[in-house]
Amino acid sequence: MDFIKKNYEKILLGIVLAGLIGVLVFMFFYISADHEAMVNSSNGYIKRTAPPLPDLDLSVESQALARVQGDYTLDFNTTNKLFNTMEWQKTADGSLIKISNGNEIGAGAAKVTGIHPLYFKLSFNETMTNEFGARYQVYVEKQAEKQLYKRRPEQHFVSVGDKNDAFELLSVSGDPSNPSALKVKLVDTGEIVTVQPGKPYQRVDAYSADFSYAPEKKVFNGKRVGDLVSFAGVDYLVQDVNQDELVLEDQSNQRKYTLPYTP
Repeated sequence: MDFIKKNYEKILLGIVLAGLIGVLVFMFFYISADHEAMVNSSNGYIKRTAPPLPDLDLSVESQALARVQGDYTLDFNTTNKLFNTMEWQKTADGSLIKISNGNEIGAGAAKVTGIHPLYFKLSFNETMTNEFGARYQVYVEKQAEKQLYKRRPEQHFVSVGDKNDAFELLSVSGDPSNPSALKVKLVDTGEIVTVQPGKPYQRVDAYSADFSYAPEKKVFNGKRVGDLVSFAGVDYLVQDVNQDELVLEDQSNQRKYTLPYTP
């Protein structure tokens, strides 16, 4: 104990020095290990092989380059409505029609789709007998009449010698109670014709027309002489209809348009 008491300062200094030496030795190994770890880490990142990059998409650039190298054409006729010299007409549905010869709109653009004959008919249906003799039932149909109610078949009961506004019964053929034919005289023409049961007499008095106007998708059916129709902002009078053509008259200037019919 006396030794420790006399030399405790030296002993304490020795312990401190030994500790410092131990720390220095530890730091040497720690620094060496840390340096090795840093070297291994840096070598791992630097020497690692990176994955390949995807191919560049140059399609847009290639197309642009192709357009620059090729010819560039401007169409001022079919796609441009400003720099051409032709007239354009807007239809009711908003679409545009190019006017080149004047027949794209108006009466020139109308197309006849059908022509129908309008008949004058006499039909002998039956015989009625009584104490006064035989009377014959005859129907008169005038399809060309302007008024609708006059176009319906009109019934007449007539005896020989009777006359109405359509015909006069002149005579009968065969048995008067069951004749094979009636001989009649037409009032309007004076023509004498024969009417048989089941075989009516008929003649063409006029025609009606069906036509369409494509720019406005309008359809006109059964139009007769004197009818008024409107399309393309114009009123037209049906001036004439025959088996081959339809004639329209512009009411603003009385100009006539002949539209042929091709079955």
